[in-house]
Amino acid sequence: MPQSSSAGTKHGSDEQDVSVPTPKSQRTKMVKSTDDTEKKSLNKKLKDVEISVPIVYGSMAFWLGKKASEYQSHRWVVYVRGATNEDIGVVIKRAVFQLHASFNNPIRVVESPPFELTESGWGEFEIAITLHFHSDVCDKTLLLFHHLKLYPEDESGPMSTKKPVVVESYDEICFNEPSEGFFARVQNHPAVIVPRLPAGFNLPLPVPIEDVDKRKRGDTKDNPLNQWFTNFSEADELLKLAAARQQVQAHIARLRRQLSVIDGQHQQLKTTSDL
Repeated sequence: MPQSSSAGTKHGSDEQDVSVPTPKSQRTKMVKSTDDTEKKSLNKKLKDVEISVPIVYGSMAFWLGKKASEYQSHRWVVYVRGATNEDIGVVIKRAVFQLHASFNNPIRVVESPPFELTESGWGEFEIAITLHFHSDVCDKTLLLFHHLKLYPEDESGPMSTKKPVVVESYDEICFNEPSEGFFARVQNHPAVIVPRLPAGFNLPLPVPIEDVDKRKRGDTKDNPLNQWFTNFSEADELLKLAAARQQVQAHIARLRRQLSVIDGQHQQLKTTSDL
């Protein structure tokens, strides 16, 4: 996974930018313009700073019911969205979905948000998703893998045309040492988690967030699939952790009771043998 001023999912190695010095001319003295100076400032890296973008990638499959055929049993959608359904197009430039080779044109490119693809078929397979980022974010790509699932876990139960099979994964794309220009552009965007910088940092003025109507076209809040999206909020995660902790504690208590019974039986047998 890319890291260090590149994208990654919290693992990877740092990589330094390498610049090639411009040869000095014997006749002409190169003078940097104001635009060049501003550009260099925007490209300056912010040390010890990390920007993260929470995302969800997954699929949703609808059984076609009476319309289903041997080779067209389901309609499905594969997608990458913001974890809070905000527009992630501020960071991601395009998404490339690589389908099974049996599909016509198996490599599909989505150039703008929402980053989703709709198809139909009968089989389950792994989909590779490649994310490309804007030029001020990083020049590397991020590769994700998602297994398309068409049938519910309880395959013995009746299938429904109204309730889809939903499989989603949560992840955070982390950008270490982002450029000042990237930081300034996204620091007020709701899809991006930006740290509070310590005193002494002199950043460019925040870039105004794009037109609200334009941003709404890229978010997934009004997406027809929204009602089935998984909520990955921190509160839900804390509740899940608390429930898991209770289950572990209950399991430990049962094991202790069993050990106590076994220990009692062992002591009883020892006493009987002594007699």
